[in-house]
Amino acid sequence: MGGSIYRTLSMSSSSPSFDFEVQRLRAIRHALLRLHKALLESERESYEQHYGPIHNNGEFFRLVIGHEWFDWLRPMSQFIVQIDELFAAKEPIEPNQVSDLLSNASLLLRASEEGNLAEQRYYQAIQRSPEIAFMHAEMLNLLKTKT
Repeated sequence: MGGSIYRTLSMSSSSPSFDFEVQRLRAIRHALLRLHKALLESERESYEQHYGPIHNNGEFFRLVIGHEWFDWLRPMSQFIVQIDELFAAKEPIEPNQVSDLLSNASLLLRASEEGNLAEQRYYQAIQRSPEIAFMHAEMLNLLKTKT
């Protein structure tokens, strides 16, 4: 992830509005990483209450990538990877790539008592943790910020 994630934009696609959107995507990525980490920690605690202790980070990692308990978090993990790949690519960033990612980000942040499983689990995490609720609100503010 080194310095390549902060590559510069091509001059052809650079405008104040586009630059702002790229910076907003970077801010969203950063906030989403923090939220994702908090959600993983919260889900770990819930998992351990239900199934018993997770003994080490290797076991936790295997559970995160393979156990249905953590399925609902995988789209968020994959989305962060998409952003990282965009910033790490050698090709210039195109405006439609940024706008597509910004549009898709809000889909990950749906929380609902009656929604699909991911929406319900996210809702429950928000209810359980003031820290997650605060990060969720921060994400929503970042997503509605416009130039």
